[in-house]
Amino acid sequence: MKIKSILKYSFVGVLSMTLINCQTDSTEHPVVEAENVTFEESQAIPGSYIVVYNDIHNKLAPLQKAATPEVYERQMQDLKAMYVEEFKMAKLTEASITQTFGHTLNGFAANLTDEQLRLLKGDSRVKSIERDMTIKIAPYRGKPGGNGGGSSPDQQIPYGTLRVGGGTTASAHTAWVIDSGVDLDHPDLNVDEARSRSFLGKNSTPDDQNGHGTHVAGTIGALNNSIGSVGVAPGTTIVAVRVLDRRGSGSTSGVIAGVDYVAANASSNDVANMSLGGGVSTALDNAVLAASSRLKFALAAGNESDNANNHSPARVNGNNIYTISAMNSSDNWASFSNYGSAVDYCAPGVSVYSTWKGGGYNSISGTSMAAPHAAGVLLLGNPSSDGTVKGDPDGNPDPIIHN
Repeated sequence: MKIKSILKYSFVGVLSMTLINCQTDSTEHPVVEAENVTFEESQAIPGSYIVVYNDIHNKLAPLQKAATPEVYERQMQDLKAMYVEEFKMAKLTEASITQTFGHTLNGFAANLTDEQLRLLKGDSRVKSIERDMTIKIAPYRGKPGGNGGGSSPDQQIPYGTLRVGGGTTASAHTAWVIDSGVDLDHPDLNVDEARSRSFLGKNSTPDDQNGHGTHVAGTIGALNNSIGSVGVAPGTTIVAVRVLDRRGSGSTSGVIAGVDYVAANASSNDVANMSLGGGVSTALDNAVLAASSRLKFALAAGNESDNANNHSPARVNGNNIYTISAMNSSDNWASFSNYGSAVDYCAPGVSVYSTWKGGGYNSISGTSMAAPHAAGVLLLGNPSSDGTVKGDPDGNPDPIIHN
C-alpha cells in the first residue's frame, strides 16, 4: 500500500543490496557501539545469475500452497529437474542451480559459464537475467551482544511499543522474519522452529548468529512476561527465514528464495518483515509484489538519507505492502531514514530496545527497527495513524502508524 504514490517499474540488471544500516544513539540500555556499522560495497557473485523463466509453452501449472516446509522443498526439487531438462541445450545441471523459485517468480539462480549465459540470453524461454549480488555488513565494534547470555534483565516496555499502541495483545497470525535468522530458543520469543528455514546452504540453521533478526523479532512479538522487552504483538508466533549469515552477508537470490518460501507457506493476515534492501532489482521487486497477494509485508525504507524510490524492495507498491520510515521518541525524523512518496508510515527507529542473539537484549537504531513496529501493528489488524512525523525532509510528513 502506497499512500502517496504508485510506483512505476523499470528494469535494472544489477542489484546492489545491503542489510539496512543499524545506526546507534546513546541510551540507558546497552547499545551496540556501531557508529561504524556501514555496509561494504556489494559485489557481483562471480558467475552467478538470477534467471526468470518465460513459460511460453505453458509447461508450469500454478503451484499449490505448501502444506509443510517439506512439501515446498519437494516442489522446488521438481522445478529444478524441470529447468535442467528445459535448458539441456545450455548444459544446465542440478548442481549448478543454487536456488529455485516457483510461488512468486518462475525461475532459478545458477552458476553459469560465459557460454551458458550467452545461450540463455538468446533463449525465448528466458524472460530476464540479473547478476546475483553479495550483501555484507562490516563488523561491529566492541561487544554487540548487549545483555547476551547470563541472567535476563527485568522487563520494560520499549517506548516504540507504547507509541504505536502495542504491548497488550498477541496476534493469532504469524510473523515471518526474513533476515539473519532468529534466536530459536530465546526465552522472550515464541519461535516456530519447525517452519523456520535457512537459505544459506544445506548445512545452515535458521538460528541467528548476527543479532539483527532477533532484534526485529522482539520488536514484533517479545513476550509480556517478567523479563526483557515487550513486543507490539507480544507472544505472536515468529518464523525465522534466514537469508543472511553471522557476518550479515547473503545474496539477492537467497533473499528471493526466502520471499518465495514465505509466499508458499503463509496464511492470509500473516505479516512478513523485510528489514533489508539496497539498489534496484526487478526480480526482487516482483517476488515481493507477487507474495503480497498472500500476506502483508512491512518493508524498511532504508538508511541512506535518500529517496526510498531508489531502493528495492522499499519502492514496491501493493495493497498489502507498507514501507516504513524512522523517527525518534519525540516523533522527530531520524536523520538516516530514507523518505519520499514510496513511504506509507513512520515508526520508532532510534535507540529501540529489543531481544538479541544468545538470549540477550540490545538497543539499536535504523529503519530496520521501525519496520517491525509496523509489522506488529499489521498483525493486530488494519493500521491507523496518530499524528505525523516532525521534520520529514520531503515536505509531506509521513503518518505515524498506530494500532
